[in-house]
Amino acid sequence: MSLPSQKELQELVNRLSLQFFGKPYENEVAFNSRLRTTGGRYMPSERKIELNPKYAREMDEQEFEGIIKHELCHHHLFIEGKGYKHGDADFKKLLQRTGSPRFCKPLPSQKNSYKYVYQCKDCHQLYKRQRRIDISKYRCGKCKGKLKMIRSSNTQ
Repeated sequence: MSLPSQKELQELVNRLSLQFFGKPYENEVAFNSRLRTTGGRYMPSERKIELNPKYAREMDEQEFEGIIKHELCHHHLFIEGKGYKHGDADFKKLLQRTGSPRFCKPLPSQKNSYKYVYQCKDCHQLYKRQRRIDISKYRCGKCKGKLKMIRSSNTQ
């Protein structure tokens, strides 16, 4: 999917808001390229939705629209004075009613972002980690066996 213009993005969000919530979305929506681990966020103090442009580029249209619907759930519940946070029952019910995802899928470009792979010497359980761990301190969580590094980003 290509990145929509600001006007197209505003129209898409408003269309989804009318279609799934029966209410227009008249506030600001924008792309924020600084978002790294999330598809989007709703800022109640500014009543603004920010979306990760990587999700618009790398994922299909259905996934991107799911992220928008998720953020619209936050917005409409906040406006109505109901529980708009992830743990609130109102939020979970509205997500289910609108078919919005609770979490967004990982980006394809981030799938193999781990740098280190460790394996238990006894049960052969694999542990994929972003950061290096001290194998003299840590043991296998499954059988308490010793760990060995089987791959690091330096040796790929």
